[in-house]
Amino acid sequence: MSKNTKPDSDVRVDKWLWAARFYKTRAIARGMIQSGKIRYNDQRTKPSKTVELGATITIRQGFDEKEVIVKQLSAQRRGAPEAATLYEETPNSVEKRAQNDVARKLNTLYNPCPDKRPDKKQRRELLRIKNH
Repeated sequence: MSKNTKPDSDVRVDKWLWAARFYKTRAIARGMIQSGKIRYNDQRTKPSKTVELGATITIRQGFDEKEVIVKQLSAQRRGAPEAATLYEETPNSVEKRAQNDVARKLNTLYNPCPDKRPDKKQRRELLRIKNH
């Protein structure tokens, strides 16, 4: 081991999230942690926090919220199959994301998108309905 490499036992949260391929760059991972989108063992954290095996990390990405358990530590970004071995998503998280996905799909049925823009007469009717 050279002087510049650290042992895998001292991996920062931002580096682990980058290595596990949740974010494309460490800078993005760092920004998400600082904005509160990442929770480490149900608490806000700093990017420099050391990751421990068995820790629970909650990650909000878009509309979804993933809860993962740290299985392995790695400070290097590798291929997607190897990155998937670093964590395990909880069954509760998988179920909740599936329910939210179904709810979003059902919601689009109630808010259909029109095929084209409304013409002048249709816009006036819409405005009249909204204002009354």
